[in-house]
Amino acid sequence: MPSSVSTSPSATTRPQDSPSPGSTRPERFVIKVGGSLGAEMSRACADVADLVRQGAEVVVVHGGGAEADRLAAELGRPVRRLTAPDGRHSRYTDAPALDALVMAMLGRVKPALVTELTGAGVRAVGLSGNDGSLVTARRTPPVRAVVDGVERVVRDDFSGRIKDVDPALLLTLLGGGYVPVVSPPARDAAGGLLNVDADRFAARLAVALAADWLIILSNVPGLLRDPADPDSLVAEVPGEELDTYLDGTGGRMKVKLRSAGEAFLAGVAHVVLADGRLDSPVLAARKGVGTTFVRGAA
Repeated sequence: MPSSVSTSPSATTRPQDSPSPGSTRPERFVIKVGGSLGAEMSRACADVADLVRQGAEVVVVHGGGAEADRLAAELGRPVRRLTAPDGRHSRYTDAPALDALVMAMLGRVKPALVTELTGAGVRAVGLSGNDGSLVTARRTPPVRAVVDGVERVVRDDFSGRIKDVDPALLLTLLGGGYVPVVSPPARDAAGGLLNVDADRFAARLAVALAADWLIILSNVPGLLRDPADPDSLVAEVPGEELDTYLDGTGGRMKVKLRSAGEAFLAGVAHVVLADGRLDSPVLAARKGVGTTFVRGAA
C-alpha cells in the first residue's frame, strides 16, 4: 500500500503575499530551467521576457549538474557517485565537488542566464540560496553507501535537505520589477554551504512565494508511461493519486514528480512538468502542454 504524502512541506516555509479575493496582484511564476547553456536556455528566457511584458512576476530557478561535471573534469576532479543500499544513485558532494558545483552554478550557468535575460529586456538579478538566508538546509547525516566500488560510511558529503525558506528578499525584488535568477547551493544551518536538489528548491520556493504557477522544464515531454516512448505522455496527474504515480516512476523524473506534486498539494494552483526543448516551452506549458497536476480522480 503506498504511503501517503503530506499536503504541506515537511520543513518550514514562510508563505507571504498570497492574493486575496479580488486582488490585482500580478500572476506569479516559478520556472525551473535546466543548466544547459544553449538554444533551450535562450527559448526559455524569451518566454520569461514575454511573461514580464504581460505584467507577470517571475522567479527563474536553474540547475547545473552537467556544467559542474564538465568543470570538475577540467579541474581533474573525477565525478563520483554514491550508491545507497536500496540501489539509489546520487552525486557524491565532497568538499572538492561542492567547490566545483558552486563555481559552475554561480560562475557559469547563472551569469549566462542573467546575460540572456538582460539581452531580452528583463531586469534579472542572480542569487543563490545562501543570499539573504533565502534557503536553509540541514546536512545529510552519515550514510552507508558504495563509493568507487567500496562500501563504507560516508561522512564528508555536503548535501542536504531543505529546512527553511524565507522569501522576503525575492518578494522585495519582485516588487521592484526584477526577475530573480536563483539556484543552489543552500545555506547550511550549521554554517557553510550545502548542495540541494534544484527541483525541490524550485518547488519549495513556489510554495513559500504563494506562486500561481510552478513550471519545471526538462529534456522530455513530461511524465511518460514508458520512458523510451516520447508519445506515452501522461497528460494529467491527479494530486490525490501522487503516490500511485510515484510508484511507477524512477530516476530523475521521480524527483521532479514528487517535487511538483508536493508543491501542488501545498497550494500552488498550476503545476506543469514540461518539455524545455520546445520553441516556446514556458508559454506552451502555460497552455497545458506537458504533464499537468489536477484535482480529483483521473
